[in-house]
Amino acid sequence: MKTTTDLRFGEVFRLTDQINYSGDKVEFLNVMNTPNGGVGLMALETGQKLDSHVAPAELFVLVLEGEIVFNVDDKANVMKEGDIMMLGEGVRHSVECVRNAKVLLCKSRP
Repeated sequence: MKTTTDLRFGEVFRLTDQINYSGDKVEFLNVMNTPNGGVGLMALETGQKLDSHVAPAELFVLVLEGEIVFNVDDKANVMKEGDIMMLGEGVRHSVECVRNAKVLLCKSRP
């Protein structure tokens, strides 16, 4: 199984420094990918949103900084730095940024 990434294995790096806020759109960065999932980063500025969509895989969501509202099946879940949520594949969700936020997404496919 091949893992793809622009980062070097065995080196220490600060995750939140790998992605910047853009001001005009939500930023995404694939940290690493495998055939069974991957790890990504998302940077959202206050007021930015991700419209409702379906999870492409099982998700592990970790807020690294800031605050978001993670809406799942019409339930608003406030998430702040250090909060996690797990989400099943195929679950509809959306995101609203309350305060500039960087979010780690881990995707897993069986």
